[in-house]
Amino acid sequence: MTRLTTLQAVRKYWPQYKWSSIWEMARNMRAIPEVCDDDFASKLVVITGGTSGIGYQTARKYASCGAKLLLINRNENKSVAVCDKLRAEFGVDCTYLLGDLSRLDHMHRIGQALSELNDPIAVLIHNAGSYLSRRTATMDGLEMNFALHHLAPLVINHLVLDKLTSQESSRILVNSSEGYRFAIWGVRTDDLNWEKRRYTGLGAYGAAKMSQLLTMMIFAESVRGTGVTVNAMHPGVVRTNTGHENGKLYRRFKEYFIDPISQTPQVAAEALYFLGVSTSIEGKSGCFFHLTREEEVAPPARDLDVAERLWEISHAMGKLG
Repeated sequence: MTRLTTLQAVRKYWPQYKWSSIWEMARNMRAIPEVCDDDFASKLVVITGGTSGIGYQTARKYASCGAKLLLINRNENKSVAVCDKLRAEFGVDCTYLLGDLSRLDHMHRIGQALSELNDPIAVLIHNAGSYLSRRTATMDGLEMNFALHHLAPLVINHLVLDKLTSQESSRILVNSSEGYRFAIWGVRTDDLNWEKRRYTGLGAYGAAKMSQLLTMMIFAESVRGTGVTVNAMHPGVVRTNTGHENGKLYRRFKEYFIDPISQTPQVAAEALYFLGVSTSIEGKSGCFFHLTREEEVAPPARDLDVAERLWEISHAMGKLG
């Protein structure tokens, strides 16, 4: 099946949009997450991007409830410092793996390492991400947003799947974004690397986040009944270092317009703990949460035909058998 033209996409998706869903999203922007303080002692939690922002605060939340932590980061000095701090403050086991999750070889190495762990993985949180206002190619020639936000979680999930399904249960959480809506007419599966059209930061970010949601549908269905669940979460508008790689104009815009209305990363951390631990959502899978409120996604994120095509292409790009 060839890609939809913009006009075809408008005709297909526009009738499916509901104003009620738009208002639901708007209401959720003012929501605060439900809180869960259940004990999670000695259960292993894996978090990508755990040295700052949402990832670090999420690690702290899980550590405060007794979890064992395995953090996946790029920087060794920061990893050592974070693990030392969490061990000293909470008395928990904290270790790390080093990897650049924009690189295919590192995605595979991390996924393989997780598959060989002796301890069961109770919660796997895909948090690593970035926002780029200029097109940046990875060393594998992939568009950076697509590689980091979409392909890395997909590759790691694929490689760790046998381990997770052999356990009694496991929860996979993807730190997603309402920004998927910037891909208003869906994902162009013929140009996932943004080589055939003008690049925009919001468009590429939205397409990568939309890709997360589309393939989550397929993955959730494939693990149905195994005890493994996978869900995505919008963390709210959060004040983090995301986008610091961009130019002065974007950094000034973020400093003066985005950060003043942003929440602290602790808010998102509370939501990620609730979604990883709370018994109230046990068995829920393939869902999108705005913090802890389940929300219906926009029509292009529910397109099964595109999801199946993207699933096949992504597996080929990720060099998965």
